[in-house]
Amino acid sequence: MKSILITGCSSGIGYDAAHTLFRRGWQVFASCRKPEDCARLQREGLASPHLDHDDPATIESALAEVLEKTGGTLDAIFANGAYGIPGLVEDLPRDALRAIFETNVFGPFDLIRRVIPVMRAQGHGRIVNCSSVLGFVAYPWRAAYIGTKYAMEGMTDTLRHELRGEPIHVSLIEPGLITTKFGENSARNFERWIDWQASARADDYRGTLLKRTGGRNPNARLEVPASDVTAKLIHAVEAPRPRPRYLVTKLAHTSNVLRRILPTRAADWVVARL
Repeated sequence: MKSILITGCSSGIGYDAAHTLFRRGWQVFASCRKPEDCARLQREGLASPHLDHDDPATIESALAEVLEKTGGTLDAIFANGAYGIPGLVEDLPRDALRAIFETNVFGPFDLIRRVIPVMRAQGHGRIVNCSSVLGFVAYPWRAAYIGTKYAMEGMTDTLRHELRGEPIHVSLIEPGLITTKFGENSARNFERWIDWQASARADDYRGTLLKRTGGRNPNARLEVPASDVTAKLIHAVEAPRPRPRYLVTKLAHTSNVLRRILPTRAADWVVARL
């Protein structure tokens, strides 16, 4: 039985991936940041170690728990846990940036560096990182999240180069808009970190971002279910020759083409109309 450790499984992409791979016969370790979510997944029949990207001790203990249950091996990891903080660059506090990079970048790569020796010793492994269309295309109001995903893209590409010639495959999954609780979680982080009423651009917040965080996202029609991401993950962890990148949704594919063929100002014009 092949084994996989997935982070961020309380809902959305991680939740769908965990249950789908379990049904396909994988030994799934569906980790969550909150112990109560771990308990819920355990009641659903999944192994669910407590793993918080912000807490190195839980990364260490979760991996130790996984290796104990597998006899010291781990075939794949899917680093998925992440969140967003909507807001203009000029209104992002330093502590907000520090917090989101801790979760979206530092935690996943802390886990990865711990897993590489295991995969090297066993002679194989798959490392799959969940990025985003916002890992290669910038968009207003999403700088904090975009910064972390650009960082994930760069570090994952570098890791792929560094592991070239070893039997450890490294892949990125780059979804567009997925139907998850990401928007709800982002709204809570916006309320926590962004003092928009004190912003020089308060009117822009009222006219644009607050309408979207209030549940009226004009791009909701572009969303696809989390199962579309899981389909790409299955190929990344099961195919003999996994791809370095997996684009998910028409939005991601179209954005990838436009960024390659359009001059920067023309691409900015297109983004401004989304």
